Amino acid sequence: MPAAAPRRPSAVRRPSGRVAAAAVCLVLGIGLIGGAAAGSWLTEDSDTHPSPQAAFAKGRDVWHSTPVDTLFPRTLHGLGLGPGGADRTWTRVAVAPAGGCTEAFGPRLAKELSAAGCLRVLRATYVDATHSSLITVGALVTKGDAAAMLNLNSRFSTKDLANRKDLMPLPYAAKGTPAADFGSGQRASWTVRVLTDIPVVVFAVSGFADGRTVTDPQPAEAAARPGTTTAPGESGLGHDAKNVADLVQTAFRKAAGSPTQTSQEAP
Repeated sequence: MPAAAPRRPSAVRRPSGRVAAAAVCLVLGIGLIGGAAAGSWLTEDSDTHPSPQAAFAKGRDVWHSTPVDTLFPRTLHGLGLGPGGADRTWTRVAVAPAGGCTEAFGPRLAKELSAAGCLRVLRATYVDATHSSLITVGALVTKGDAAAMLNLNSRFSTKDLANRKDLMPLPYAAKGTPAADFGSGQRASWTVRVLTDIPVVVFAVSGFADGRTVTDPQPAEAAARPGTTTAPGESGLGHDAKNVADLVQTAFRKAAGSPTQTSQEAP
């Protein structure tokens, strides 16, 4: 018998149309998933870090778009924020209805702040853990644009308006609460900050919870300095006004999504 002819290697098979289509779909699917993920990352980053202009605009809306418990938490914790680095805790005892400038500011302070316009004023009053001090903290949401806030900040800084005793904010003395007797005569320390990254002026005023009259109130920044021997300083009322204002200020900035951690506040 003649020898059988050697068999040729079989040709490489081409993928069927169905297999090719599946491969294309797989590639497209991976691309779509990757694109969606990238879009999600971009959206998340944009939401977390809005532009300064967007944060400024949103800052004007937080008073009605953010829960009151977010802006003025029921309990504020100040780890190491008391005199000598002591821990402090403040409990909210009252929230004032959103109102105008006349309820929160005397005529002189209202006039100084009027340059930026008054959209709404929000306030809450807190008591410390020992029930020895009261603190009213608030936020004036202005109508002004970024330039107006910069100008107002500059005016408060250059003229030292935030430290003038005749420009102290008014306390919120809610009836039926420990703050019922927290009047103008009980004010011991205060702070006023004109923010520039959002259209908000944050303020706070503190006093003794026993209703005693204070004859020589002192600005919070000065009263909170180490070694201060004044009544507001030694009692911690300077720390109370300063630190409660700090915490609420941070809450408003966070609600607005402001990327600015610090700004040129007055003082």
